[in-house]
Amino acid sequence: MGGPDKRAKPLTFQDLTELRRKTEAVSKFLQEQLAAHLETLRPVISPERVFSKFLGTKGDHGLSDRAFAHLQQSYRPFSGKPFDIPSEFDPQWLTLVGSRLALHPWEYAYEIKTERETKTITMASPVRWVLTFTSTYGLSQMRQGLAGKGERRIEHIRQFVVNALVAQASIAHATGLGALFGDLRYQLQTEYSPDLPKLPLTTITFGLPSFRPPDDLIMAATGFSGIPAFIELVDTEAAAKLPDPLKARLQEVVR
Repeated sequence: MGGPDKRAKPLTFQDLTELRRKTEAVSKFLQEQLAAHLETLRPVISPERVFSKFLGTKGDHGLSDRAFAHLQQSYRPFSGKPFDIPSEFDPQWLTLVGSRLALHPWEYAYEIKTERETKTITMASPVRWVLTFTSTYGLSQMRQGLAGKGERRIEHIRQFVVNALVAQASIAHATGLGALFGDLRYQLQTEYSPDLPKLPLTTITFGLPSFRPPDDLIMAATGFSGIPAFIELVDTEAAAKLPDPLKARLQEVVR
């Protein structure tokens, strides 16, 4: 998945080990906090609010008809490669979405070129997640399945696509949600990945910078672990300088 270039900071391997420990602790704390917020907001983001007519619940059925027509239109492009899922949308698939939310780390491919080889590393962000409704396939399984590197079951690929599109629709109809997350220092937005072409992914990013260390350290770390995957490092110095949106607004008000 595409990601912005990160400024390489001078680090020793010992620095890297300690900073990775801190990064994993920060990322775990933020993800748990975010998951708790999302659980509180689950009734607001529930598909039943938008697709009530098709889920057998009370609600605005006019809204449901409009949302379903848009969902059908959004779904059509995925009948082609690399997804190759059925072209006709079956309303029954909505009943499989559920209301459980899932957070997947934002990942992207990063190439490191040396004199001897070109190595592709799966990079992950410690402060950005993809939000969707829970499905059998997670984000990594989708990427591997579409790339021909893992199991490829059409019904699981289809449901991941449906769940991602329903998440987009549910969040779009939750008025004020973006502002609420902004107050919590999270940015809610839609992004696209080269691995999942044309599929809109809802991402949530915490306002703390992260960066890639120098390529030689990434190569050393992945060579030692034997796994071509690496997590960006949190800029711990920036943590002390995090802006306070509420404080900034109050200062503006009293000027």
